[in-house]
Amino acid sequence: MNYKDFLKKYFHFFTYFHNYLGYRIFIALISSVLVGILDGVGLALFIPLIRMITGSPMGASLSGKENFISELVLDTFNITPNLLNVFMLIFIFFCFKGIAKFFESYLRVVFQQVFMRKVRLANIDLLNSYDFQKFLKSDAGRIQNTLSGEINRLNSAYIHYFKSFQLGVLVLTYIIFALGVDWKFTLLTVFGGVAVNFIFKYLYKRTVYFSRMFTLKTHFFQNLLVQKVYLFKYLKATGLNAVYGEKLKSSIHDMEGIQKKVGLVDALLGALREPLSIVIVFLAVFLNIQFFDESLANVMLSLLLLYRAITFFMTMQEQWNSFLGVSGSLENMRDFTKELERGKEKNGKIIFDTFKEKLVFKDVTFSFTSKKNILSHISFTVHKNETLAIVGESGAGKSTMLNVLSGLLLPTSGMYYVDNIPIHEFEAQSFKKRIGYIVQDATIFNDTIYNNISFWAPKTPENYKRFLYAIKKSAIDDFILNLPNKEDTLLGSNGINISGGQKQRLSIARELFKEVDFLLLDEATSALDTETEAIIRNNIYKLKGEYTIIIIAHRLATIKNADRIILMDKGVISAIGSFEELLQCSSKFRKMVSIQNL
Repeated sequence: MNYKDFLKKYFHFFTYFHNYLGYRIFIALISSVLVGILDGVGLALFIPLIRMITGSPMGASLSGKENFISELVLDTFNITPNLLNVFMLIFIFFCFKGIAKFFESYLRVVFQQVFMRKVRLANIDLLNSYDFQKFLKSDAGRIQNTLSGEINRLNSAYIHYFKSFQLGVLVLTYIIFALGVDWKFTLLTVFGGVAVNFIFKYLYKRTVYFSRMFTLKTHFFQNLLVQKVYLFKYLKATGLNAVYGEKLKSSIHDMEGIQKKVGLVDALLGALREPLSIVIVFLAVFLNIQFFDESLANVMLSLLLLYRAITFFMTMQEQWNSFLGVSGSLENMRDFTKELERGKEKNGKIIFDTFKEKLVFKDVTFSFTSKKNILSHISFTVHKNETLAIVGESGAGKSTMLNVLSGLLLPTSGMYYVDNIPIHEFEAQSFKKRIGYIVQDATIFNDTIYNNISFWAPKTPENYKRFLYAIKKSAIDDFILNLPNKEDTLLGSNGINISGGQKQRLSIARELFKEVDFLLLDEATSALDTETEAIIRNNIYKLKGEYTIIIIAHRLATIKNADRIILMDKGVISAIGSFEELLQCSSKFRKMVSIQNL
């Protein structure tokens, strides 16, 4: 078993931090040991100093097992044992301890920032590459809570874990020194500390339980909050806002109750700390003097060392319990990261440069479960710069087909080829960068018009030229350039300052700024009034022949000028052809046209 397997088996929390920090963990631990050694030696040098001050014979001050540490230091540095020399040596050791303590504390902060940065970046990268199909089944509240609130609790977990770990190193250092002075007294004290640990064990278990419960409750709260924001308009309009608010309040009360229980355990540990320390020390001193008849000098030095050890041990218990109080967040983050790793989308090696020839569906079937196919044995071809429309009733499979075409979903069976290469062989990001995707609810960011269209590209002369091209092609240039602040105008939350038609044209401009091969429109005009829909439709068809355009639409007027139309019915292609050809061959299509009075 190598050291990584050993750590993973017996120190799983340590392993989690080690995965992100590597060698830095051991540097932090070595610095803690150094602080303990310097402090222990400094304390040992107080014994000859005290004897000199009280007028004890010099020989007594430098002989006997209680002085082996001070004697070793004085001999090593060849220092004459007088009051000034010993005092200066103590001063120097504690100065070095102060320097070591400074670096230990500073490194802890630096490594903490390294750890948090690596966790954040790793999870953002994993979320970027998370499979869309798995994302659809995930808990949005958990994702938001994990990447926001849980990150902060993970930060606390790091602080408390390493404080308790470093305190443990100091405790061990002081115990080793004390064993060298008076092993009997030291062992009595250690046994007392072990006995106290059994008392605390029950409290630790309760803390872990409450921590896990708190994490689950915060996931639930964040899920409710996401829906509150997303559905705010509906809740407000229907008078259900206050009712839904009560659910949020109830969730807050639940979280508060759990936090109070964690606080109660912390309070108990804090209250027990000093009384138990006094009891342990008293019993150890009493038994040592009563039964072992050890010298007072031995007991004094051991007591100095063990008092430090016991103080740090009790503080370590508090820090450990504080860590356990947020350990549920660490476990959640670890499981969340593993889930993202397992759900990573399949990625090929071929870099997609530009679309050259055709898209081909060959007997494509897709399903989210094995029980029901959403698409069944679909076959068709889309040629470069062709405009293809997909129509059909709700639930016919139109949006799913568009998601497969965009590479968001991969076929369950059959093959999807792009320029005669299977879609899964392409590097996913390189293919998706060539796609312009416009949906019914236009995506508008709370920023300037320029940043919305350029997606925060620097305003260089080249990018500004592309910006002007994009707004002209999407027929929104007159509107933008006549604004007081032009492209620097703020759009507000979800584009509150502009109309629906303007939002859609800005969305189109953003996709054109990207220099794409494909324009995919999923009900992009269905939420607009007839006049605005006609304007957007004309803007889109001005782009016909320049891009490969695939449109999903309920309004058949939107797709009347498409090169071809696919009529979907319950996951299969019912008919395919131009508008006029479908009128001739499909009674279902004729009925749809008749209903819309075209």
